Amino acid sequence: FGAFVELEPGVDGLLHISDMSWTRNIGHPSEILKKGQEIETQILSVDRENKRISLGLKQIQPDPWDSVASRYPMGSRVTGRVVRLTDFGAFVELEPGVDGLLHISDMSWTRNIGHPSEILKKGQEIETQILSVDRENKRISLGLKQIQPDPWDSVASRYPMGSRVTGRVVRLTDFGAFVELEPGVDGLLHISQMSNRPIATPGEIVNVGDELTLMVIRVDPQERRIGLSLKELAHAIEPTRSEATDFRSRSPRRGKRKDDYDDDEE
Repeated sequence: FGAFVELEPGVDGLLHISDMSWTRNIGHPSEILKKGQEIETQILSVDRENKRISLGLKQIQPDPWDSVASRYPMGSRVTGRVVRLTDFGAFVELEPGVDGLLHISDMSWTRNIGHPSEILKKGQEIETQILSVDRENKRISLGLKQIQPDPWDSVASRYPMGSRVTGRVVRLTDFGAFVELEPGVDGLLHISQMSNRPIATPGEIVNVGDELTLMVIRVDPQERRIGLSLKELAHAIEPTRSEATDFRSRSPRRGKRKDDYDDDEE
C-alpha cells in the first residue's frame, strides 16, 4: 500500500501508493521506488498523537489534469499512441500520464466493429478529435470517425426517393438482403420488395455477390436506413414497355409496296 520513508532516525513517514503519481496506475511501489533511495516528498499531514506522518510524492509536481481542458479543448485534433486495447475501445496516450479513451462506437461511421483490433494496433499512432474532457474524473473522450465526413449527411441528396441505384448483395437475413451501394452505405431490400409473388426466403431471388439495379423507396439519414425495392422498379419499367409496344402498334408500317400506297389513296 505504500513506502515508509525515514525523515530522521526514529521518525518515518508513510508515502501511500495513491500519492505517488498523478497519472500512473501503480500496482506496487517497487515500480517507481527502491529501498535505500533518497527522494523528495511533501508533508501532507502530521498526527502527533498516533505518531503518523503522511507524505506525498506527486504533490511536488503540478497535476497535468489541472490544465488539461486548456491544452485539449473540445473539437481539437490530437495525435497519440495506442497503449491498450479493450473490448469496448482503445486507450490512447496523448502525453506521459494523460490517456484518452477512444470508444468502439466512435471508430467508424459505417463499419460495425466487433473489436478495436480490427482497425487498430497497440503502439500505432493515430489522429483523433477531442469529444469531451472530464477533469474531475480524469477522463478524456476521443473520436476517430469525427475527423472524417459522415457519408450519411448527404445520403438523401445522393440517393433520392424514386431513383435507380446499383449495388452488390453483401448479406442475407430471414427478412431480406443488405445491398452495398458504396463503401459503408448499405440499403435493405426487404423480402416483401423482392417480387409480386410470395417468397419464403430471400435466397429464392438473390444471392450474396449478386449485382442488382433497384429503386430507392425510403431514405432515413438519422436512422441510417435506405429502403430498396426490386418489384417497384419492375412496376416502373413495365408501363414504359407497354407505352413502347402501344407506340409500335400505332406507328405506320414500314416497307410498304407501291401498290399498298395506291390502295390507301383509293
